[in-house]
Amino acid sequence: MYSVNVRDHFMIAHSFRGEVFGPAQRLHGATYVVDLELRRPELDADGVVVDIGLATLVLRSVLGELNFRNLDDEAAFAGRNTTTEFMARVIFDRIASRITAGELGPHASGLASMRVCLHESHVAWAAYERTL
Repeated sequence: MYSVNVRDHFMIAHSFRGEVFGPAQRLHGATYVVDLELRRPELDADGVVVDIGLATLVLRSVLGELNFRNLDDEAAFAGRNTTTEFMARVIFDRIASRITAGELGPHASGLASMRVCLHESHVAWAAYERTL
């Protein structure tokens, strides 16, 4: 399996509900470094997994929808704890939709799987992955 990874970051504010979260129940900020890994069993006709430039632009665009937002104020997340794990899935789903819409180019239809990993620090991260 071949893979390509692109990376970007975004900053948010949010709070959590539930005693398990301790002080994180209060409004706090987070800066996530995001790795987007795209995989396919064989290279495309151009000898690549996917156009790295397009992958970078799509990731930046998706993260731009979240950057500098208080997620507690976003209707899409009402009633949800926007944990790192939850946000990895949100970003995955948004990128998958853009792949389906053709934003990564015609050869992206050959992608087999994808992984989105959110690093909340140098010692903690969460990821979501599945086949496409």
